[in-house]
Amino acid sequence: MTPDDLSIDYEEGGILTTKQLDKVILSKGAWTTILFRYQSWESAKEAYGEDKYTIRRYQKRNGEYTPRSKFNITNAKQAGLIIESLQTWIADGDK
Repeated sequence: MTPDDLSIDYEEGGILTTKQLDKVILSKGAWTTILFRYQSWESAKEAYGEDKYTIRRYQKRNGEYTPRSKFNITNAKQAGLIIESLQTWIADGDK
């Protein structure tokens, strides 16, 4: 198994309740970090909701990846604030 094989797709009761849309592998090695873009199934609407994002860390041991931690970014507004903050900090670091 490689980081490319890791997915957050999750099916329950024949419904794909977590649908992975994309991913970016941020780091590889004994500790692998991946940023996922996904949607969750909303039963009441019988449709997928807005895009969400999650950063997951996996530890590789004996060729297997075990999830160790995660941080969920629940909406585009929160994602935008994270991006804005990082860009400010990175720009300030160049001074």
